[in-house]
Amino acid sequence: MKMKKAMTISYEVGNNLYLNFTNKCPCSCTFCIRNNADGAYGSDPLWLEHEPSMDEIKADLDKRDISSYDEIVFCGYGEPTERLDVLLEAAAYLRTKSGCPKLRINTNGLGDLIHGRSIAAELCEALDTISVSLNAGTKDEYMAVTRPKFPEAFEAMQKFTADCVKTGQAEVIMSVVDVIPQEQIDASRKIAESLGAVLRVRTYDE
Repeated sequence: MKMKKAMTISYEVGNNLYLNFTNKCPCSCTFCIRNNADGAYGSDPLWLEHEPSMDEIKADLDKRDISSYDEIVFCGYGEPTERLDVLLEAAAYLRTKSGCPKLRINTNGLGDLIHGRSIAAELCEALDTISVSLNAGTKDEYMAVTRPKFPEAFEAMQKFTADCVKTGQAEVIMSVVDVIPQEQIDASRKIAESLGAVLRVRTYDE
């Protein structure tokens, strides 16, 4: 597939605003929407010509009526924690705006491995909701579906989730997509509950 590139930093999905800061990701999920399209939910292409600077991000956000959205979500065609410093600075900038809604991240939960340290406390202080992509209920299925570059990804993702729960500062959700069998969904729910998180089952195009 030939990728169309643009500078789509923010895009709307329903009454939420999504933020796209990077295309880097340590996973290659079999069901990833970016395998099939240049954009999501009718957006302009989400493949970035370059990673936007903080000045570019602020300029983009300044064009939006931030108070009109139900939620602002750090989620694009990459893993948001790949640019942790920029994410945290953008979150702080959004908090300065009148009527800033809740801030959420959709993450694969591998930020600790990306940065070589625990990032849960920083994220939970900056954001309202942490949504971790669990993807499967067993390690074998997780590794087969998510295809991470880190061999210890399944364990690290769970530790990150548990660490977020322990902060008590943010709502912590784990998610799976409804393309997996029911027994995997049931196993995923047990994992989420054991870590103190809530499981959300998403439809494939959501």
